[in-house]
Amino acid sequence: MSTQANDLFPENIFLTLKDSGEIAEYPGQKVWKGDPVMLYNSITPDGKRLVVSSPKMQSIYVFDTSSHKRLAKVKVGKASKGLKVSPNGKEVYVANEGEASISVVSLDNYQVLATIPVDKTPHNLRFSADGAKAYVTLQGGAGLGVIDTRSHNYTVIPTPGIPNPHNLDLSDDGNIVYIRDLSNSVGVLDLKTKKVLKVIPVGNGHAGIDIAPGGKYIYTGAIADDTVSVIDAQSLKVVKTIKVGYGPHGVRVSRDGRWLYVAITSEDKFVVIDTQTLKIVKTFRVGEFPFWVAVRGNP
Repeated sequence: MSTQANDLFPENIFLTLKDSGEIAEYPGQKVWKGDPVMLYNSITPDGKRLVVSSPKMQSIYVFDTSSHKRLAKVKVGKASKGLKVSPNGKEVYVANEGEASISVVSLDNYQVLATIPVDKTPHNLRFSADGAKAYVTLQGGAGLGVIDTRSHNYTVIPTPGIPNPHNLDLSDDGNIVYIRDLSNSVGVLDLKTKKVLKVIPVGNGHAGIDIAPGGKYIYTGAIADDTVSVIDAQSLKVVKTIKVGYGPHGVRVSRDGRWLYVAITSEDKFVVIDTQTLKIVKTFRVGEFPFWVAVRGNP
């Protein structure tokens, strides 16, 4: 198997480098300056724009992915953390952790269209495939927020056993949400019955979470540990624990499902894991505190 850099990236990926205030693009290994504390990022469906949050600046930034030129800076709410571009590419929803709200920003004119009040400490979001709903992790303990994207009606699904929902991902059919807690667990929530099916112990601390295309495995890091947990989506058991270095947070699978990219915050690197062998095949040194990974085609 070849492990040349270009072979590991079926499409470009983008990493936020939190402490150096930069964004890195691979396989081109291009780095450009943003602003202080570049945190979460999300790519438009056409791959032409990258949206990045900065809780320090209480803003989001829109960059051209080809030229790396800043197209816009939009003031949102306090401690703007997770964000997600809508499936139609017209809006971005931003979780304002410091003021219990979601900002809805137009990607046509870069204006805030609405501010939706939610329960305390919203952290990150995920849209349903049709864009009709936005699911919000409520790290303050209320559970999982659900926003109707047309009416902006907001409801909450309680998540017993998942006290501080942090990050999330959806199954391919949209019926199950996998919730990474702030501490050391992954909760499996059935959106039809609104019941928690299982709570799975994983590594220490919070992290991102991603389900592979086809739904075989769920991957999550552990920022206060040195492992990535691989969960079988059928048995809902951890089938592999991969040592990657201390502080893995952002995890993202390539669009074809072959490669897993893991940002290792405390060691200023990211690793590429072969999802067939579940082994690290390449390590890349990057700037300070790589935090999140965005891959076009993997929301």
